[in-house]
Order: sequence, then structure tokens, then C-alpha cells
Amino acid sequence: MQITNTILMIRPVNFRMNEQTAVNNYFQEELKINNTQINARAQKEFDDFVKVLQGHGVKVIVVDDRKETDTPDSIFPNNWVSFHNSGTVVVYPMFAENRRRERRDDIFDTLEEQGFKINDVIDYTSAEEEGVFLEGTGSILKDRVNQKAYCALSERAHEELFIEFCEDFDCFPVIFTANQTVDGKRLPIYHTNVMMAMAETFAVICLDAIDDKKERKTVVDHLKKDDKEILPITEEQMHCFAGNMLQVLGKNEKRLMVMSSAAYNSLSDVQIKAIEKNNEIVHSSLETIETCGGGSARCMMAEVFLPNT
Repeated sequence: MQITNTILMIRPVNFRMNEQTAVNNYFQEELKINNTQINARAQKEFDDFVKVLQGHGVKVIVVDDRKETDTPDSIFPNNWVSFHNSGTVVVYPMFAENRRRERRDDIFDTLEEQGFKINDVIDYTSAEEEGVFLEGTGSILKDRVNQKAYCALSERAHEELFIEFCEDFDCFPVIFTANQTVDGKRLPIYHTNVMMAMAETFAVICLDAIDDKKERKTVVDHLKKDDKEILPITEEQMHCFAGNMLQVLGKNEKRLMVMSSAAYNSLSDVQIKAIEKNNEIVHSSLETIETCGGGSARCMMAEVFLPNT
């Protein structure tokens, strides 16, 4: 299956702007309030978001972050771990040193207590010693049905490790570079899932971010070959996190397209209608998390595809 009804979310305790990630996450901005206030706002946005998801029948497993680890970006667990229907868990190498402290084996115990089966753990984290990174489903966008994986290369997504991942999971790699304009320069977008979202029958994508025409054509050709409707968004909409959405299953297997309110408000009526053909749109305000964290709704949800025991 391409989508799941179960997601893991980490409730923050030390959320703030992470200086170590801001060096190449150009979506991050400072707020002129203290870190205690920032964390309190983020916690409220998190709790409201969880309630919205649960109200639509999504199964949300919430784990509290640990204060002693001082992990400001723990709210984005999809970057360090992914859970697969084979019963395999994958642990990924992270660019920022303080993000590496987010990795927690006790979360695997929590999932097993919830009735999920873990057969194997694939650990790529030794690549950090060589300065090689691949940040989970932030970097990797899987088309699970067609066995393809899309990746926009950046300092957080290295080609050789992405290819190794594709070999391990029998996926065809679709590799490209996606850029954004920063102070008049075109610089790589830090994560694929900021500019692209994969659903069962369509893909939301900022094609304008793929400057190389040949690479852009390759991505479009793969999507068309797999009968994906292409829903383009602009760079301006991408900066409102319109690319950072996730399709999940809700009550009675209803398809939901989950995004932030900022992303929703950036969409045109035509785009909304295209999404609503097969999905109900679910959105929640994540303003503080988006501003300081440089990530949005999709980054906060680690999909759980593990089999039940």
C-alpha cells in the first residue's frame, strides 16, 4: 500500500530554532520571543494537530521527547526513522549533530507494545563518519506501488547512499536537484518532501524548483508513466509548505490529504478541487513550527507500515 492509517509523532519539550540545521534549511526564520514561549506555542500546535488527525480517524502514536537530550527538532521524526511493511525499521544518518540524539530504541519497544512486529533494523548511521547523509522520508519520497524512490540531492541527501537504499529495498532511483532562490542565488532545497508529495493517484510537485530541464522531464516522465496526475505548485506556494503534505487513511479508509493551514491557504481553488476529487483535505495551524523549524505537517508524521503481530 502507498498509504497507512497509523503515524508516529514526537511531542516536543525543547522546540526552538536549531542553529545547526539553519545553515542549509532556508525555510527557518527567527521569532522575536524567548525559547520557552516558542516551545509552548509549538506544543499547543502539536496537540491541536494530533486532535484534528484523531478526529478524522487517523491512529496517532504520540511519544514525548526527552528533555535531557536537548533535541530541538525531535518533532520531525520522519528524518531519522522509517517503518516498512516487511517488518523492517530503517535508521538514517543525520546532517546536524544534535539531531542524531533524536534516535531512540525505546520507540521500537513502544511500537511492539502497540502490537506491531519488527523483524529487522537496517542502520545506515555509520555513514555519518564519512560525512554522508540521507535523512529518511525527508530525503526519500517512495512510490511504494510502483517501486520507485524520488530524491532531490542536497547536503542531507547523498547520491551513493540513496542508491544503496534503493538497492536494499528494490526501488528504482529517480534522482534530481531541486533549488530555491536565497539572496539571489539558486541553492539546493534541503529535503525532497518540502517540494514534492506522493499520493496514490497524483503527485504534488514544484517543477519550477528543478532547474535542469532534462532532470525535470525525467521526473515528469516517471510520474506520467505510472499514471500519476501531476499537480504543480509554485515556488511561492512551496515556501508556504504546500509541497509538505501527506496522504493518510482515516475513518472507514477515507483518503485524507494532510497539510498545514498555511499550505491550504496558499492553494488555488483549482488545486483544492483537484485534491478533493479523491481526498478530504485536513489542515491545522503550524505557524510556530513552520517558522522556527523550517518543516511542516508531513515532517511531523512518521508513517508506520509495520505488520501486526
